[in-house]
Order: sequence, then C-alpha cells, then structure tokens
Amino acid sequence: MTTNTRPDETSTPGGDVLARLRETVVVAVLRAPSAQVAVSAVDALVAGGVTGIEVTYSTPEVPVVLREVRDRHPGVLLGAGTVRRPEHAMEAVAAGAEFLVSPGSLPELTGVMLGTGATVLCGALSPTEVMVALDLGVHVVKLFPSSLGGPAYLKALRGPFPDVDFCPTGGVDPGNLADWLAAGAVAVGAGGELCPARALAVGDWATVTASARRFRAAADAARGVPA
Repeated sequence: MTTNTRPDETSTPGGDVLARLRETVVVAVLRAPSAQVAVSAVDALVAGGVTGIEVTYSTPEVPVVLREVRDRHPGVLLGAGTVRRPEHAMEAVAAGAEFLVSPGSLPELTGVMLGTGATVLCGALSPTEVMVALDLGVHVVKLFPSSLGGPAYLKALRGPFPDVDFCPTGGVDPGNLADWLAAGAVAVGAGGELCPARALAVGDWATVTASARRFRAAADAARGVPA
C-alpha cells in the first residue's frame, strides 16, 4: 500500500512538513519525566528508525529539549504537542518545532498556532469537531483518542471527509498500523505503545529502540517499502 500525496502539497502552507509527515508515517508522542530523559529517548527512537518526534508539554523544559534534539538530529521531523496555551506555541517554534499539536481545537489557541507559521495538528473526534477544526484552518486533524473507535471509525469518517488529512493518536501499535493507513490515515501518533513509561523511567533505551524498529518495520511493510 502507498499513501497518496497531493500534487500541489509542497506549495501550500505547511506543505513541506505534510509531505515529510506522510513519508515518516510514525510520530513518537514523547511524554518524559525530565528533559534529559526526553533527549535520550529521542536518541533511542532515531536509532530504531523513528524520526517523527513530538515532544509534549507534559515533559519538563520542552524548549530545551527541542533545541538539543535539533542540534543532535537535524534531520528529524520535530514538533511540540499537548499545546494548550498560546505561549507554548510561540516558544516551541522559536526553539525549532516544525509542527504543533493540540489535543483539541480552541479557536484562539489554534489561531496563535497557525500564526507561528508551523504546521498545525488539532484534535477532534466527532464529525462536528472535525468540521470545527477544518473551519479554523488546521492542516491535519488529530483523531484523538483514536483508540475509542479504531480504524473502522476513521474509515467511516473518511466518507464525509475524503479530502481531510487525519493523524490518529492513541491505540496505534505495529499490529494495527497497516489498518490505520488503509483506513485513510496520513500518519499515526504513538505514545506509550512506542515509548513505554517504564522504559523511560529506568532508562531502558534498548527497549525503546526495539519498539521503534517494530513500528518502522510495520510502517514500511504497509507502504510497500522493501525491507
């Protein structure tokens, strides 16, 4: 299976990041107990082939983490998530975030996020919430929590919203990743399924790297990329 890229995608706002998001497929939603743990986790993820990184604002010192990751891994697709306040959006972009993710679609916050020039992913679950997010101008709808409906729910949403870029987050694992892409996802977000909290707590980077390899292999297989 291959994903569909719009011919004019790179000429639209956020287009370059959207194209890279489609290519990366897997975005690690990183919730770490400290800045140093977050940086080490990114090292482990990249070693396993996952180069889409979302550092959430449940992690301490997010701007510090973003700058360090950018210095260490200039090729990663780097973003900030759990953006709930306008100042988070502005400081994250100043620190090197290329995309911003919010769990919901608040008009004022979304406006600030879009105003930074970053690619914006805002959360929605119901059809009405999807319409609100689109009306606000988000680039990608974060289907959250996607574990509530699974790939079948995304497939149903694609009926009235065939032209919407969806990124389901929650309940994604290597075993169902292909199902999400087949249902119409442009990419997927994975948190604890990819970066287990226990592994982060004890610094078990081998487990994180092994998990990243499984996700990378599943994504490549679903897209028909040779092993």
